[in-house]
Amino acid sequence: MSEENKQEQIGFHKGSLTTLAKERQELARMIGIVEQLMQVHLQELKKLGVDLEAEAKKALESKEAPLEEQIKKA
Repeated sequence: MSEENKQEQIGFHKGSLTTLAKERQELARMIGIVEQLMQVHLQELKKLGVDLEAEAKKALESKEAPLEEQIKKA
């Protein structure tokens, strides 16, 4: 491998890492925004009297119930 080719490959990989680091940073920012929006909706549902923890527990229990019992409840 020639020195020029090696330097080109090094440059390519460094450039790729720089680009990916910026993309990761942007993705983290987007996740933060989505999390904030989810918290707002959770707070509003709580104000409206919706108990998401109870609903999640009920959903989990119904998944664990035998199929016959789930059909009877439907």
